[in-house]
Amino acid sequence: MNFSPSLVHVESFRSTSGQRMCNRIVRSVLVLVTAIGTLTPAVRAQRMVKKLTNECPMGYIDTENGRCSALGLMTYTLRPSMGDECPAGWGAIGGGYCRRQ
Repeated sequence: MNFSPSLVHVESFRSTSGQRMCNRIVRSVLVLVTAIGTLTPAVRAQRMVKKLTNECPMGYIDTENGRCSALGLMTYTLRPSMGDECPAGWGAIGGGYCRRQ
């Protein structure tokens, strides 16, 4: 009769240990998703960009579908200039875009 309580204790320990492992995995996935989600499109390098004006940015080729492609040869970090001057650390490259320098 002494075995019954210890078996129950071992079983509850196993399930608690499994729950801890599951919680760690879920926490890690949430941290990873949050980290990826905080990168805005203006911060990531782009091989394809939307064509904002009638010309593509310097170094990009018009793909005739409203987009401009770097053909995988290079990736620049671009952001739309919205008709304004490019902020400090960014240079105008035409087509309505600024490139991080």
